[in-house]
Amino acid sequence: MDGYYDLGGYSRTVSTESAEAQRWFDRGLVWCYGYNHDEAVACFEKALVADPGLAIAHWGAAYASGCNYNKPWEAFDDADMTASLARAYDHAQAGLDKIAGASPAEAALIRAVATRYQTRTPPAAERFCVWNDTFADAMREVHRTYHCDLDVAAIFAESIMNRTPWALWDLQTGAIAEGASTAEAIEVLERALDKEAAWRHPGILHMYIHLMEMSPHPERALRMGDALRHLVPDAGHLCHMPTHIDVLCGHYERVVSSNEAAIAADRKYLDREGALNFYSLYRCHDYHFKIYGAMFLGQYKPAIETAEEMIATLPEELLRIDSPPMADWLESFVPIKQHVYIRFGKWEEIVAQELPADPELFCVTTAMIHYAKAVAYAATGRVQQAEVEAELFLAAYARVPASRFLFNNTCRDILAVAKEMMLGELEYRKENYDLAFAHLRASVALDDALPYDEPWGWMQPTRHALAALLLEQGRVEDSAAVYRADLGLDDTLSRAVQHPDNIWSLHGYHDCLTRLGRDAEAGVIGQRLEIARGRTDVPVKSSCFCKIGSF
Repeated sequence: MDGYYDLGGYSRTVSTESAEAQRWFDRGLVWCYGYNHDEAVACFEKALVADPGLAIAHWGAAYASGCNYNKPWEAFDDADMTASLARAYDHAQAGLDKIAGASPAEAALIRAVATRYQTRTPPAAERFCVWNDTFADAMREVHRTYHCDLDVAAIFAESIMNRTPWALWDLQTGAIAEGASTAEAIEVLERALDKEAAWRHPGILHMYIHLMEMSPHPERALRMGDALRHLVPDAGHLCHMPTHIDVLCGHYERVVSSNEAAIAADRKYLDREGALNFYSLYRCHDYHFKIYGAMFLGQYKPAIETAEEMIATLPEELLRIDSPPMADWLESFVPIKQHVYIRFGKWEEIVAQELPADPELFCVTTAMIHYAKAVAYAATGRVQQAEVEAELFLAAYARVPASRFLFNNTCRDILAVAKEMMLGELEYRKENYDLAFAHLRASVALDDALPYDEPWGWMQPTRHALAALLLEQGRVEDSAAVYRADLGLDDTLSRAVQHPDNIWSLHGYHDCLTRLGRDAEAGVIGQRLEIARGRTDVPVKSSCFCKIGSF
């Protein structure tokens, strides 16, 4: 129609006689559900140009300017907080000023969003938590009156999930996390999903995926993911969202294909808007996820090509933006290439790499390259060189600030896993096997304890190295137990850290079962292994290329 993105057919009729205002409002609402909040604000403001009296467009701009499930108030730096809150407050107040022209449901939403922004300037930090609770309470009342309104249901569900973002479930027990409104969110969204129209509603489907991904039963959201997958073709984040469930269910091929579709959509946005915006975080998330899925499939080519493309879309100019502090949000994506190299045993490629010219800006990258080189040297028997790189890693690790994140995890916590992995590999090559396994088990414990994230903060499950080297030392029962847990074939691990049907553990577990003479079990696992092997693009001889004879 006007060369804009294809956002599907979702529409909410609002109180305007302007077709142009209606069109831009719909686009803004869909972008809200697709978590491109800056573009959503731009759309709502275009709706206001077309119809200056459209109060609900002020609501939309206010709503999109605040915190969300992926960016809580605590994640805003001071300048971003000041600008975002001022914009949100002004739009919320403007909506109240024009509320006479709103429908009853619109007026209810406008009054509710005003409780989310109670001052124009940032108050004491702890007040933002109160505002989240106040907004959730206000939306509860709106939902009580308009429970058949799917937009109200989606916004209410998000408001109560935002009270405890990424802490909806206790990963260890599988129970609802203390203080979380998870049960209420389930009730709201499942009630909404009783309506046929909800299966075409991007907000309902998106929120349900987030609701279930941390749960002990993520498979309950598979149908919702399938409904969302192609619903909004040019909203990359929504194309990607089903893969939060796919990866937990072992559907790694869908992780790759759906994130490829998301990346294709993101390329359109990148071509039109450039890289210097916060949506670059979501673009990187889609690349990251595709790499993760390809690694589990044993597919080197798409993994490394995607890593290279992701790096190419992160110009240094972007990382040097101070507010939001883009280096703290994005620099940690640059060294994901190191995980690909290690996963596929590309030892000489690792050794040949140059270090970044600016080790302060690229502090996580610098540390990860030293880590990768230490592992590469250790895996190829060059222990002295590995020890040098290990020392360089420790020095680089010490320089990584606590403000650097990879989504929900600090880079320092992630690099703590790297440290134990590296020391384990190094001691193993020194034939200090008990010490090596102690370090590797420590890396497993640290990996398991990372805050929930998708993809997981550490790209290659640490159990894959531990089990491979246990097997190499003839500790077959111990190795089998590690593989069995990783595959989710017993109840020793929380659901979030299981990796069903991944080629690496299937290979290792099948090897263990065969050696133990457990032929019937080996036959069952062998069938699954052959299916997984059918999708690899490299020979998989072990769960980790650090095992002798695996490369």
